[in-house]
Amino acid sequence: MSRHLQVTFDAQDPRALSTFWREVLGYVHPGPPGVDLPEGADPLAAWDDFLARVGVPEDQRNTRSAIEDPDGEGPRLFFQRVPGDKVAKNRVHLDVRAAPGLQGEERMAALEAECARLVTLGATRVERHEPATPMSAGHIVMTDPEGNEFCLD
Repeated sequence: MSRHLQVTFDAQDPRALSTFWREVLGYVHPGPPGVDLPEGADPLAAWDDFLARVGVPEDQRNTRSAIEDPDGEGPRLFFQRVPGDKVAKNRVHLDVRAAPGLQGEERMAALEAECARLVTLGATRVERHEPATPMSAGHIVMTDPEGNEFCLD
């Protein structure tokens, strides 16, 4: 039997980091439990209302956040507040498949276009790795706004 997977990020600002990754992946913030959100409603505003209603102190309302694949296929991403900055290289990282099926210059152009979009969202470009057949089709290493490494692949 297979298992469902959730990827958890330690973060200083869970809400901001989840919003960044929502935009990267095309995911959504789920609404609070038992709350039916009308079409077009802001789930983060609904969370603010929900947490205030159930008595969560304001300084504890940004301790966690989550995003989900709207198609239900990808893993849920969970963000939890931790003290301190990230201090070492990730031992696990995400590969964002931004150019599936593409090769050579067409692939690298697609990765560059996605890299430019993500930089406008707060990512940082680290380095480009050129295609080196047969072992590598090429990729771009980046970091999210809190310094977590990921690759555009």
